[in-house]
Amino acid sequence: MDIDLALREEQPAPLTAKSTPDVKRNFERWDCSNRMSLMIMKHSIPEAFRGTESKELTQAKGFLDEIEKRFANNDKVEMISLLTFLMSMKYNLQGNIREYIMEMFHITSRLKALKIERSEELLVLMVLVSLPTQFNKCKISYNCQKKK
Repeated sequence: MDIDLALREEQPAPLTAKSTPDVKRNFERWDCSNRMSLMIMKHSIPEAFRGTESKELTQAKGFLDEIEKRFANNDKVEMISLLTFLMSMKYNLQGNIREYIMEMFHITSRLKALKIERSEELLVLMVLVSLPTQFNKCKISYNCQKKK
């Protein structure tokens, strides 16, 4: 039995008196798959997540669409958390400095994907500010450069 048949295929047309045995068999397979899928999903997902409208849904595909709507990615929340994380980063002499800087660039690229542009010079300044006093020579060297 294809348990995911109801998720892969659209609901067949309702049965009529003129329906052929093949059409009846396909409808019954889809209906069984739909009921099984709904039963599995409703028992696997806590009611707090699926909400009260889940009782009214009779199709597995519609149920998944409702769950997806509830958990749609909110770009503003992601932007705020990435910006907060980027601004609060401090190098604590643990691990590789290169990996720390690459992590900051990675966060900036994720922000760029969310349409928040930050200049490279600003990012370099943020990296320098986040470094401890052991890196003062690097900071002075960067600040003394004429062309940045």
